[in-house]
Amino acid sequence: MERDTRVADGGTGPALHATTLRLGYADTDPAGILYYAAWFPWMERMQSEWFWLNDLRQDELKQRHGFWTVTAHTACDYLAAVGLFDEIRLELRLGTVGRRSFEMLHRMVRTSDDEVVARARIRIVTVSPELGSVDLPPLLRRHLDAWARGARSTLPEVTP
Repeated sequence: MERDTRVADGGTGPALHATTLRLGYADTDPAGILYYAAWFPWMERMQSEWFWLNDLRQDELKQRHGFWTVTAHTACDYLAAVGLFDEIRLELRLGTVGRRSFEMLHRMVRTSDDEVVARARIRIVTVSPELGSVDLPPLLRRHLDAWARGARSTLPEVTP
């Protein structure tokens, strides 16, 4: 079987962040199978927590650093069926970093057999307080560079 590569899987390196969850009724359709949109809130939670752990609280970016982040594009490939009470490990990795945007890659792995059941890509754009697209601010660029090396950024904060 040919490997499905529509959404990059984040490579084989360690995840920047991971968490485990057990699917509940709210995640499934009436047949007990994962509802297709259920991954998106979990991915957002994972990203928000990662930013928070790195002192980049999304609710404070504008006030503290003079920029915001917005989601510009999402894509998710569903590779295997999962259902009610399956335990899933969500893994977060850094994808492509551009001039004004970067990608966060998500991998969802069923823990009972270590099968990758879904993977997703979310492109995030940096914007000014007036909501115009701007180059990645130096503070964020330093964090992204550290994350690309698999490290947590410990660089001093720089205000705009």
